[in-house]
Amino acid sequence: MERPLPAERKQLVKKDTPSIKRTDESRVRANGVDVVYDTFGDESDPPLLLIMGLSTQMIVWEDEFCERLACRGFFVVRFDNRDAGRSSTFDPPGMQGLRNVFHGGQAGLAYTLDDMAGDTLGLMDALDIASAHVVGASMGGMIAQIMALNNPRRVLSLTLIMSSSGNPFLPPPRPEAMSILFKPFPTRREPYIEYFLDVCRVLNGGEIPVDKGRMRRLAELSFERGVSPGGSARQLAAILAAGNRKGSLAALNVPTLVVHGDADPLLPVECGIDLAESIPGSHLKIIKGMGHWLAPAVWNEVIEAMDRHIRCNR
Repeated sequence: MERPLPAERKQLVKKDTPSIKRTDESRVRANGVDVVYDTFGDESDPPLLLIMGLSTQMIVWEDEFCERLACRGFFVVRFDNRDAGRSSTFDPPGMQGLRNVFHGGQAGLAYTLDDMAGDTLGLMDALDIASAHVVGASMGGMIAQIMALNNPRRVLSLTLIMSSSGNPFLPPPRPEAMSILFKPFPTRREPYIEYFLDVCRVLNGGEIPVDKGRMRRLAELSFERGVSPGGSARQLAAILAAGNRKGSLAALNVPTLVVHGDADPLLPVECGIDLAESIPGSHLKIIKGMGHWLAPAVWNEVIEAMDRHIRCNR
């Protein structure tokens, strides 16, 4: 299903960064799907590609976060994964494919994380980006791992935020975070906004206050851009089907930074520690109070760590 692109962009927050070049949303064909993206900064600067997580739209890499990165001299590209936002959506099965994965099979699996990595590489091809600094959050970090394992020459550096190796022996999510994954995905505006706020509240971890007004505006814009209830189940099935990458990561030869919060209720901090231990030469940054959400309160620490890591590996 193809959704129309917006005639104009909404700003979620007042900008406090210098004026920078940015593009409107555009759509390209990549790896057989439509991928919607936008960019911040000068395309002559080193490319920095942002990959978002499960059922989450590219706008959760908030405008100001992207602008701050662009002000540090990066050409920032963010995009909607397949089955999220304005990129291509897929047909059912959703929950059926997820049930099959839980029972050890892959019947009904709409796509894999490898397919999603292929989408990302296809977007790079469409933008004539030979290689990029790749940043992935949660599921986006898993996609980034696959990119770096299968196409290391295209990944200049890797930053994995609140992600995991898929190691089955790691601590599970907290019960409230696990339940939020399987909560019904509303398709009407107000129930969706309440659902979004509830997800943010739980995943934020409880130590950093949630700006409800800011999150409501983000929820409203997400709804306007389009929601895909089945997409969440299909992406989750792809995550579960991907299995354990821990052994493969031992051969990864891409400079890697792992960023994780010590209050993450979905992928506990042990996931970040394990990921850093699995990747030779990687660096680990644990942020106090950070949950499974990029709250503005942690942006300075995250951006500073990313910038330092990337500049050391240019």
